[in-house]
Amino acid sequence: MRTRWICLPLLMFAISGAAMAADCPPLLQGDLPKLRAKQDIDLCKQFAGKPMVVVNTASFCGFAPQFKGLEALNQRFKGQGLEVLGVPSDDFKQESNDAAETAKVCYVNYGVTFTMTEPQPVRGSDAINLFKVLAEQSNAPRWNFYKYVVDRKGNVVASFPSTTTPDDPQLISAIEKAIASRP
Repeated sequence: MRTRWICLPLLMFAISGAAMAADCPPLLQGDLPKLRAKQDIDLCKQFAGKPMVVVNTASFCGFAPQFKGLEALNQRFKGQGLEVLGVPSDDFKQESNDAAETAKVCYVNYGVTFTMTEPQPVRGSDAINLFKVLAEQSNAPRWNFYKYVVDRKGNVVASFPSTTTPDDPQLISAIEKAIASRP
């Protein structure tokens, strides 16, 4: 009898863990190291059920001034649940090998407050899971500052090339659609 009372809570915990994993879309499976922090970002825990803009960034790209526009989007829509996730990458040879330098560009030079990861591969077979799924649902980034708008279910609503600025009406419209989506 005593064994049943011990096993029952363990069984309930296992079932709830499986249910939580089932609620996490493939896009958000896994953890990524947070830029200039000692903790990892549990993508599912932080972003599941939330509309997102995911963008691959590079500190020394000609599009780097878009950090200001991305921060403006973050400020404008965060009250409506939008999460902006920046993923620096050296896939196009325009990111520093030094995370401190990347952090300085993002946080000091451009005033970024949205979530940023350590540099990650975003193209090809080495790409992190997040960008593999983004590529499956849309396409792989063709350059730095490629933007993906993701709905509350973890599906890509739209993707935009580097030349699309964060204040572009089509990008804003896609964000509003993602915000209006149901989990």
